Amino acid sequence: MFSSQKRLDRAYNTAKVIEFDDTSKFVFFSDCHRGDNSIADDFAHNRNTYYHALQQYFKNGFHYCELGDGDELWENISFKSIFEAHKNVYMVMKAFYDENRLDLIWGNHDMVYRKPNYVEKHLSTFFDPKTGLEHPLFTDIKIHEGIILKHKQTQQEIFLTHGHQADWWNYDCWKLSRFLVQVLWKPLNVIGISDPTRPGKNYTELIRIERLIKKWIKSKNNLITIAGHTHRPRFPNPGHIAFFNDGSCVHPHSITGIEIENGEISLIKWDTSTTDEGYFRIVRTVLDGPKKLKDYKTS
Repeated sequence: MFSSQKRLDRAYNTAKVIEFDDTSKFVFFSDCHRGDNSIADDFAHNRNTYYHALQQYFKNGFHYCELGDGDELWENISFKSIFEAHKNVYMVMKAFYDENRLDLIWGNHDMVYRKPNYVEKHLSTFFDPKTGLEHPLFTDIKIHEGIILKHKQTQQEIFLTHGHQADWWNYDCWKLSRFLVQVLWKPLNVIGISDPTRPGKNYTELIRIERLIKKWIKSKNNLITIAGHTHRPRFPNPGHIAFFNDGSCVHPHSITGIEIENGEISLIKWDTSTTDEGYFRIVRTVLDGPKKLKDYKTS
């Protein structure tokens, strides 16, 4: 059993490296927890908002990085039921992938994706009942524990990971956690009782996890780090510990994420509002930023 600092070191040392510059555009979401569209599917109430946001990012040339827990594979045994419930979402993600603009990171709720054989078996193709044939989905995709964005000119690095490396229970004991969710919390969730073991529901645990990640960031000379896991958006000012969190896609009425564009970083929210005429519309709001990446200097 490794310490949180060693687990984060390993994720960093084995990370995929993606070069970028000030013309690059990235969007980061995590903790979608896409389920089977049952009453226990926490993603279902935000799926239209998320789908619309992804479409806009695709049309505007963004690279989509999903920072773990995209698929809810604790409450749901198979990816197939999730895909069938949210096929339209996966078709947009496939469009990103086909243009080499999609990267996925595994978290604790989709930790099975760390096994290449599992990914190849379940994510490579999908069955279309209309044609009776298997069609390509994410063929040959590699899902990572960490990703490093490295600026071509300045060599500045941005580390992306889920963040559960700082949560020993949900990293080392994830199989036990999954078992408890499947047999205990999913049935209770159906009647409206949420899983209290999730970091987002346990404030003391949330603070502890954030403190451990910040400790690691300081040991890496204030390396910009973007994570998820706790579901709590974090956006520090330059000069502070460079720990960002994109929040989640299972907030009660919105999804939150982080964007990088024009060499700047922003925390954003997508939610619904009504027009004066009474129509619903999905809108993007900047919650914090934009701030220049170069202002987050290592010390």
